[in-house]
Amino acid sequence: MSKRFAVVSAVIGLGLAANISFAEDPIKVGVLHSLSGTMAISETTLKDTMLMLVEQQNAKGGLLGRQLEAVVVDPASDWPLFAEKARELIEVNKVDAVFGAWTSVSRKSVLPVFEELNSLLFYPVQYEGEESSKNVFYTGAAPNQQAIPAVDYLKDDIGVERWVLAGTDYVYPRTTNKILEAYLKDNGVAAEDIMINYTPFGHADWQSIVSEIKKFGSDGKKTAVVSTINGDANVPFYKELGNQGVSAEDIPVVAFSVGEEELSGIDTAPLVGHMAAWNYFMSVESAENDEFIGNWHKFLGDEDRVTNDPMEAHYIGFNMWVQAVEKAGTTDPDAVQEAIIGVSVPNLTGGLSSMLPNHHITKPVLIGEIQDDGQFDVVSETSGLVAGDAWSDFLPDSKDIIADWRKPLSCGNYNVKTGKCSGQNL
Repeated sequence: MSKRFAVVSAVIGLGLAANISFAEDPIKVGVLHSLSGTMAISETTLKDTMLMLVEQQNAKGGLLGRQLEAVVVDPASDWPLFAEKARELIEVNKVDAVFGAWTSVSRKSVLPVFEELNSLLFYPVQYEGEESSKNVFYTGAAPNQQAIPAVDYLKDDIGVERWVLAGTDYVYPRTTNKILEAYLKDNGVAAEDIMINYTPFGHADWQSIVSEIKKFGSDGKKTAVVSTINGDANVPFYKELGNQGVSAEDIPVVAFSVGEEELSGIDTAPLVGHMAAWNYFMSVESAENDEFIGNWHKFLGDEDRVTNDPMEAHYIGFNMWVQAVEKAGTTDPDAVQEAIIGVSVPNLTGGLSSMLPNHHITKPVLIGEIQDDGQFDVVSETSGLVAGDAWSDFLPDSKDIIADWRKPLSCGNYNVKTGKCSGQNL
């Protein structure tokens, strides 16, 4: 009897030890950002942001009684490698959610992986819309939260009549410019008053293109550049604008992918007055922003480091995920997907952003002018929050499509006229 009792006790003890060990296993969070290559100028900061957020959450006691562990990989600005690294995070590292990607081509690369493996991606950068996946949460701006308001500001407040749509040659600029071209024409802009130009990632020689922009803007009509240029190509682009004396008074540029981080590496004096459209600027005055900036400087030990819009998107997305996990009581993707819709968390402008049924969020829209210190002076702001629209109202093929991941619809591509879901429906 004593031997049998001892054996049973030992087995129970081993089981309890295993359960205790299991309970102490960390919840793993994947960080999928380029730390090398053309996009490192923008994405490295987002890796650091995630490390800070994980550290802060652990200081609060972790999540579900467990510590968080950030698993960082470097897809090196290589779009197919993004898919490989995403699969590695999910299948090998067993992460419970992934925060990452920047360019839309990198997001398109990883999308099939997340849908196949039913994992979660929080995508923190403005994008072209025309998508809503059950497995992706779009915490950056949709076109109606950045591109359209920026064009409205240029048109209505500055009187722009001629338009240069300049972008890097990939899906985000091409689709965004397709939407903007349709929107401009709907507003009476003639085809000859729209110039569209694309350049490859890392493009360095801007002399002839800037010359063409100057020529296009020399016929007496107020001209502006709407820039979807991404990555380190922005540095020589703005430098060439300065070299050729293109001032904001002559031909203003409004950018969708240039923020404080990108400007920190160049002389901004010749760029004063050019603009960017985002949902957050470091210069915003709010208690939440002051605390975030203070925590950022403390985490890095460097008070010169700036903050920017995609950092805020990670801040919002991470806190939404934490709240949804707590609400669901588990990190299970299906449970989190259901729990996160309707979740509201503070943004850094002093309001609350909410996760919508289409997996986009509500955000304010800000237009800022570049200052000589590399910061932005906000010159225009929406009166309230703008709900992200997954499908553009200005494209014939998508104006009748909505996304709603609540049951029973559970569809990211539902045509309200035909009553059919032609996209992912799980």
